[in-house]
Amino acid sequence: MNAEIGLGSHSQYHRSRTKMDFDPVFLSRLQFAWVIGWHILLPAFTVGAAAYIAVLEGFHLATGREVYLRVSMFWIRIFSVAFGMGVVTGVVMPFQLGTNWSRYADATSNVLSPLFAYEGLTAFFLEAGFLGVLLFGRKVVPRWTHFFAALMVAMGTLFSSFWILSANSWMQTPAGYEIIDGRFYPTDWIAIIFNPSFLPRLAHTVVAFFITAGFVVLGTGAYLIRRGQFLAEGRTMLSMTLWLLTVLVPLQIFLGDHHGLNTLEHQPAKLAAIEARWDTARKIPLTLLAIPDERTQSNRAAIEIPGLGSLILTHKLDGEVKGLKDFPPDQRPPVAIPFFGFRIMVGCGMLMLGVVLLGGWLRWRGRLVETRWFLLLCLLVSPIGFIAVIAGWAVTEVGRQPWTVYGLLRTAQSVSPSLTGRDVAISLLAYTTVYLIMYPVGLLLMLRIIRAGPGSPAGDVATIAAGRPEAPVLAGAAFTEAREP
Repeated sequence: MNAEIGLGSHSQYHRSRTKMDFDPVFLSRLQFAWVIGWHILLPAFTVGAAAYIAVLEGFHLATGREVYLRVSMFWIRIFSVAFGMGVVTGVVMPFQLGTNWSRYADATSNVLSPLFAYEGLTAFFLEAGFLGVLLFGRKVVPRWTHFFAALMVAMGTLFSSFWILSANSWMQTPAGYEIIDGRFYPTDWIAIIFNPSFLPRLAHTVVAFFITAGFVVLGTGAYLIRRGQFLAEGRTMLSMTLWLLTVLVPLQIFLGDHHGLNTLEHQPAKLAAIEARWDTARKIPLTLLAIPDERTQSNRAAIEIPGLGSLILTHKLDGEVKGLKDFPPDQRPPVAIPFFGFRIMVGCGMLMLGVVLLGGWLRWRGRLVETRWFLLLCLLVSPIGFIAVIAGWAVTEVGRQPWTVYGLLRTAQSVSPSLTGRDVAISLLAYTTVYLIMYPVGLLLMLRIIRAGPGSPAGDVATIAAGRPEAPVLAGAAFTEAREP
């Protein structure tokens, strides 16, 4: 690891713990966590939803079955609401880099600015442009063109994930750079883009987004079946998504394990915090639950399985795992958030796997659609992917601390030097207020589209946004025949 960048004395950028409430570093971190924590919920849904819409459009083009068209139109309306919210919340994040994190922006701009620009050029405009065709081109373009537009929207979401995760991974495992006068300069763009943690993180994150959207679709299909309306559409959502999740959930467990091996190699302090491992040792136990105590550097009330930790973490019975005591105290991440966040994420994964296996068993028995308690279970677990994504994000970002660029640039040295706690407190209050208004309104709008159902004019975004009374729910096929040219 290269030497740490010096940007002034540590005390210049960090207040004492007794004044944490007014510390611009702490408040800026809290503000960024608030903004990105809400924003990540949207790509966690839209990346998977866009791919699902593309599949539906492809099935409709290939088979001519109108049920795929009705389901696609239904999810396009929901996707458009989420996309609009994502644009609004996404703009705030780069804005904060200039207002709150100018030292970080100044030091890393030569490397990261092109990656963010590529995201806008190759992803956002592709996604936004073809979304217009999806929303308004159904009657004016051929079916194959509409399918192509759906593919481009899906590709746009994936390109966006590619560039954003490349930038984030570079901050986690920097490569392909040199440091001149406290600034990073690129020396190898391939090494920068495909830095050591990028491909495992990309695969793990994109599959997590697909699973998140999958459980939303699964729950929506179960809701429609339980309600006894739009049964064909509900069965299509339930059956298609359950097949997909049967593949993706086990795949995600494998990808998560691979990502863990990468973390062991490149970010051992993060892994030590995730496992609350204080002393370096071999043949370590697997800690299921504990209460980490940073003051005493020990775990209280630990529930452990002897020897299993090394096998899972290193794939060796006597594999060595570094402990937090091997790192200077000022270079250790906080322990509690990565430790509990990781277990929440894994717990969600195990619950997802249980739902998928149960659904497969019921399908084999021919009782998938008729088992109402399973449909209720699908409805109840529909938000589980969002919980897992937020928990995983907390593990990744808090586990990187105290660095913005791992091992090189400290978070405390990245904040704007002229920023005061009062400045950040005002903007944090404003962001909190706006988000607590915008997100419930957006969620309510999406829920009203779901309640109106596929193939209903009451599910039209413009109708709902204008506050018009919901029209009587029509049979899906009749509505499709009335709307098609």
